[in-house]
Amino acid sequence: MRSKTSDAKLTGLFLDMLAAEQGAGDNTLQAYRRDLEDFSEFLVRSQQSFASVQTETLRDYLSDLDTRGFKSSSVARRLSALRHLFRFLLNERIRSDDPAAILSGPKRGRGLPKVLSIADVDRMLTRAKELTQAADASPSRRLRAMRLYCLLEVLYATGLRVSELVSLPRSAARNDARMIVVRGKGSKERLVPLNDASRSAMAEFLGLTEAHSAARKKNAAPSKWLFPSSGESGHLTRQHFARDLKELAAASGLSPRLVSPHVLRHAFASHLLHNGADLRIVQTLLGHTDISTTQIYTHVVEERLKSLVRDLHPLAEK
Repeated sequence: MRSKTSDAKLTGLFLDMLAAEQGAGDNTLQAYRRDLEDFSEFLVRSQQSFASVQTETLRDYLSDLDTRGFKSSSVARRLSALRHLFRFLLNERIRSDDPAAILSGPKRGRGLPKVLSIADVDRMLTRAKELTQAADASPSRRLRAMRLYCLLEVLYATGLRVSELVSLPRSAARNDARMIVVRGKGSKERLVPLNDASRSAMAEFLGLTEAHSAARKKNAAPSKWLFPSSGESGHLTRQHFARDLKELAAASGLSPRLVSPHVLRHAFASHLLHNGADLRIVQTLLGHTDISTTQIYTHVVEERLKSLVRDLHPLAEK
């Protein structure tokens, strides 16, 4: 008989290994857990478990994902999770074979990231700044507008992941801070420079936060987070910021579906490369372990090189 507890236990051991040996972050671990729980639910039908399932059932599962309308990229991610799981079970001698070893994933091209133009980003920044200066805004509404403007300035200035951005410490807004220490995936730290606009926005937002607290006569100790929230994490959530950003996109005359925190991270990288930044520097700023991840932006470099040859080569047609 199949033991559901066994699958849950093996999932826990696998996730513990990812956290301890590979430094996987909370978001990565949660994604793996969701994928493996879905696979475990599928195995209920045939009374199989992680310890007993065979390759043919894995193929049936991938077909089931396709039937459910999963995109090829999502199917490929689920297959990757299964490969990692069964490799772990083999290494731990929980299984004597790897049923996922001979599976092939769906073919998929690597799409280019959505990128906003410099003009698009400028429109959003301008509109966000206007909202902070609205004469009829209440103190709480002005504070929210200032928070959004600050988030946008910092994101476009640094290219941070959204999880890194919303969890910035209060100390990041120090007046003399030219660089901030960011804790990224796997708890790896990197230094990211700040420009004057982002530093100014953080200082202004922090000052407004303190004034707002004083006006409400709150004597509690200030939050350790730059973007505090009353939620469980203590800071603004990624989902909340994403919703505010889409509202700002609409107010700026842009399609909300084309704008997200990750799209602005893409814009940061693409605009740097377009203006001549070295790919290795961009890799460091983005916190990519492997430069192949950063190379998705090379289409920007290629276009820039083409334009340089077209505009500057002495024999180019004018």
